[in-house]
Amino acid sequence: MKNSKNLCENTKIIHNGSSCILSFRTPGPPIHRGSTILHSNLAELNDTSRPTYGRVGLETQSVLADALAELECAEKAFLFPSGLTAITGTLLALLQSGDEVLASDCVYSPTRAFLEGTLRRFGVTARYFDPSDDVEAIAARITPATRVIFMESPGSLTFDMQDVPAIVELARQRNILTVIDNSWSAGVFFKPLDHGVDVSIQALTKYVCGHSDIFMGVAAAQGPAVAMLEKAGYEIGWAVSPDDAYMAMRGLRTLHMRIARHGEAALDVATWLAEQPEVLSVLSPALPDFPGHAIWKRDFTGACGLFGIVLNPVSEQAVEAMLNGLELFGLGYSWGGFESLVIPCDAQLAQRTCQKPYGGPVLRLHVGLEDVEDLKADLRRGLDRLSHMATFRRNMGRATA
Repeated sequence: MKNSKNLCENTKIIHNGSSCILSFRTPGPPIHRGSTILHSNLAELNDTSRPTYGRVGLETQSVLADALAELECAEKAFLFPSGLTAITGTLLALLQSGDEVLASDCVYSPTRAFLEGTLRRFGVTARYFDPSDDVEAIAARITPATRVIFMESPGSLTFDMQDVPAIVELARQRNILTVIDNSWSAGVFFKPLDHGVDVSIQALTKYVCGHSDIFMGVAAAQGPAVAMLEKAGYEIGWAVSPDDAYMAMRGLRTLHMRIARHGEAALDVATWLAEQPEVLSVLSPALPDFPGHAIWKRDFTGACGLFGIVLNPVSEQAVEAMLNGLELFGLGYSWGGFESLVIPCDAQLAQRTCQKPYGGPVLRLHVGLEDVEDLKADLRRGLDRLSHMATFRRNMGRATA
């Protein structure tokens, strides 16, 4: 700083370090905090092709966005403060009053809440297709107002597979944009944009961040959707902090190794669960007898740690006895972190338009990075509690009959 000798102490403290230039670098990007960006001259200040305000993201966020665009084979990636915000932000960017979105009936429950709540208030209609529908059935549900087809494959809770390339081809014939929630594959096992999808969304909160301590989302886009997302992002003001971006970038560097381990362990546990007498079926596209396995095998290169099971018909009390005593599988929403989790799904499944009989209570499991044999033992003890409670209630029923 020039002429600093003539400045008061308070002024010196405020401006000290403002022109710092580092002569070294670290493996990770610098955590570059700042709301104001100072420019050298008026031309730079007015240059909209470069960052002019910190909300648009500085170096930390830019490094992460560029890496995610590379991962998703995208033209550009946009960061959001949560996975849900990436979904809602994308839909707000692509739709307007009078439009219609056609969504898979197996979408994430908060996605459905946004479709039925905020978007409906804004004059956007939401309709749903059965994820097991073929392309002809989906085509029959398209109307002149349909502007977006929203997919989630595998779908939430029941892991239904959609034929993404076929749906994309149908959408392109009708000049409809396609969006997919790609959180299950974390951008590793499936590349939607390579199949023609316009926007691929991830909850980075899950596998990319990987430690259950950060909220963040990304919308990776190509084609006309890029400008639409850019415009909406500027107008609405979504932003993520540099500290969270740094942590997400750190998680991204080990993503492939961690998700492979999750997938390997989950397949082991899922195969074991399929052999347990209390389990009616396992909901995992990686298993050969799953209805969507052929599509998964054709389009995906692997599986993550998330899958579901259907128990034989038992009471709610029996399921509660099973879940409440688990020691390694935590009762908690979300997934993708290092820990194993489980939740019951029947209440959320009841919200769906296309109701299906699954034959018994549905549970969703996330297999973490614990030892697989320890996880099996925890589940086996839980299934024993379930069986004991079911037997007790049957005997009580006979005694009172």
